[in-house]
Amino acid sequence: MSAAEAGSVFHRARGRTLDAFSSGTPWRKEQTEDLQRVLRTVDGEIPLVLVSGNHDVGNVPTPETIAEFQRTWGDDYFSFWVGGVLFLILNSQFLYDASMCPTLKQAQDQWLDQQLSVARQQKCQHAIVFQHIPLFLQSIDEDDDYFNLAKLVRKEMADKFSQAGIKAVFSGHYHRNAGGTYQDLDMVVSSAIGCQLGKDTHGLRVVVVTAKKIVHRYYSLDELSEKGIEDDLMDLLKKK
Repeated sequence: MSAAEAGSVFHRARGRTLDAFSSGTPWRKEQTEDLQRVLRTVDGEIPLVLVSGNHDVGNVPTPETIAEFQRTWGDDYFSFWVGGVLFLILNSQFLYDASMCPTLKQAQDQWLDQQLSVARQQKCQHAIVFQHIPLFLQSIDEDDDYFNLAKLVRKEMADKFSQAGIKAVFSGHYHRNAGGTYQDLDMVVSSAIGCQLGKDTHGLRVVVVTAKKIVHRYYSLDELSEKGIEDDLMDLLKKK
């Protein structure tokens, strides 16, 4: 979806929606059509929020890969409000390596500064960021890795987020559950519903946002099928 206000509930897809990398690689067209066909089965009353990742626009994005994503899926960064909560969706590939598209990164940087200013001034209930690559996996001071952002970038972004009152950053990319905290910022890294690289089983993260807090919990597909969402989360949903 493009920058638009969503309904009271939405699905989120965390980047890496495809396996084949950039346009023209084997199976790219077929995988895109397969995914679009599957997504058409999602209840139309529930908006779908797509977050671009490395397999969508490349580890080193270019103007061409960004344009392809926009033609196929919509904006690669945007914001929307739901019930007093501000959601920011970022193209984290610009933060990883924007050497082939510095002007596009600059445009996102300027837009993000404006959005963070809105978050500070309007005193929203919560402000939440979605981006494919985590700021960090466990600690703000951890070593640079393929699965996190470089130290200088992560610290700069984490400080920006914290100062603007961002409560949580939700990411994927790592194909394992991970995360940590920095000041008042919660860095949440969720495993995959498909390919697993660690010991986590195939699953998804359920997030409940209330006026006072953000509660999230990872469930395997088997757990959801056999037991469903636990009572305490269901109680929070009823109180929203």
